[in-house]
Amino acid sequence: MSIIHKIHNVVTPVDFSDNSRLIAESSAYMAGKFGASMHLVFVVQNFEDYSGFFVPQMTLPSLEGEIADSAETKMASFCAEMLEVSQAAGVKNLDYKVLTGDVAEKLVEYATDIEADLIVMGTHGYKGLEKIMFGSVAARVVRGAPCPVMTINPYTCRK
Repeated sequence: MSIIHKIHNVVTPVDFSDNSRLIAESSAYMAGKFGASMHLVFVVQNFEDYSGFFVPQMTLPSLEGEIADSAETKMASFCAEMLEVSQAAGVKNLDYKVLTGDVAEKLVEYATDIEADLIVMGTHGYKGLEKIMFGSVAARVVRGAPCPVMTINPYTCRK
């Protein structure tokens, strides 16, 4: 019985914070070492749970739809920027997905659906109110993931 774990699919959540590129580059390096495919994922937070906090000018589904449309555009651009880095690293295929819902739940669900072999994610994304409202996504993903999770503290990584 072999203890070597083959890695074919690497999932990397992106939140468009300043650290996203650093985490994605680290993920590309890991995916490239295994000749794996890399899947960049952005999750539009489902705001229904927080509807009592504020009264938006537009309906929540409309707001989520606009954010999802904007995220699709940003992800396409981010993926295009990462293409050269991923190819140079030896990544087999670079793909992206925009999902809507609870961030940690959707990441775990997506990793399960594509039979991910590794999730590479940052320990820190947005801070302040977002962190208070949404909690630590990384901790929740680690607890629920169907595969190993490599977390990267972007503030201690050497650039």
